[in-house]
Amino acid sequence: MRLVSMMSCLFLVTTTNGFALADNAPPVKPNLVLKEEVAGLPRDEKSEVRVLTASFKPGDHTPAHTHDFPVTVYVLEGAFTLELKGMPPRVVKAGEAMVEPPNTEMTGFNRSTTEMTKVVIFYVSKAGVPFLNPLH
Repeated sequence: MRLVSMMSCLFLVTTTNGFALADNAPPVKPNLVLKEEVAGLPRDEKSEVRVLTASFKPGDHTPAHTHDFPVTVYVLEGAFTLELKGMPPRVVKAGEAMVEPPNTEMTGFNRSTTEMTKVVIFYVSKAGVPFLNPLH
């Protein structure tokens, strides 16, 4: 919930600093893509917020890995398949988002043979914590 609130504040600050106010245009209203309660967010006085992008060519995949804290993935283009240990694969399409749980073995894939997949990744963690922990 804290992550969603932080992203909402960031959006509101951005829109009120000029983007939505240009040329007397009506204010931009956000479109809720995902609302999900999550466990495992950092509880320190300060946290580190990272926004990353990734592009997957057809057939590309991430290394097998875990994350110490929840990760939110928003798909811009194509489809992203996440295989989590002990769970059925989850496919997230363009315009959709999902939260990857912490401390769970996973691998992300672009299963398409023809289309690119592009994602934006939001990660809130304790400062200095690596984004992912590769599995050997």
